[in-house]
Amino acid sequence: MKNLKGYILELVEVITIALLIVIPIRMYLITPFFVRGQSMEPNFEDGDYLIIDKLSFRIAQPKRGDIIVFKAPLDAKSFYIKRIIGMPGETVKVTDGQVSIVNNDHPEGWNLSEKYLDNHKNTPGNIQIKLNVGEYFVMGDNREASYDSREWGSLRADKIVGKVWLRLAPVTKAKAFFATEY
Repeated sequence: MKNLKGYILELVEVITIALLIVIPIRMYLITPFFVRGQSMEPNFEDGDYLIIDKLSFRIAQPKRGDIIVFKAPLDAKSFYIKRIIGMPGETVKVTDGQVSIVNNDHPEGWNLSEKYLDNHKNTPGNIQIKLNVGEYFVMGDNREASYDSREWGSLRADKIVGKVWLRLAPVTKAKAFFATEY
């Protein structure tokens, strides 16, 4: 009986210590995410298992090209993965298959070079949106299959969960994501 009691006490201690370590890490540092759908193909596919860095954006602002996970603007129970295209204070234009950005450095605008897109596909849509402070314009890499800022407008910064840090599965495509792709 003494051995069983000691075993149970030790098990409770191990579980408590594990929870004291895991819960803060999961809440404040990193969180897992499964890609669902095809909006980020070919760069991320349905079923990819990712680790999301939740800390970076508490220290520094998101950058153009960052791949982020966020709470869906129109459904707080869903999460999306998209790429940041437009930054606060900028105007994003999508016309004739091209994305252009107007900002203080480029008051006449400049066409976004998106090397990560499959065969440099054109971007469908016809939209112009001015982003306010704390707003971003996001799009999926698979522009024809992505439900994104072209449909529902800007993304508020407080909806962002974090940035993609690691792809762990499939193992053959495991990769760390450190730098913005611009």
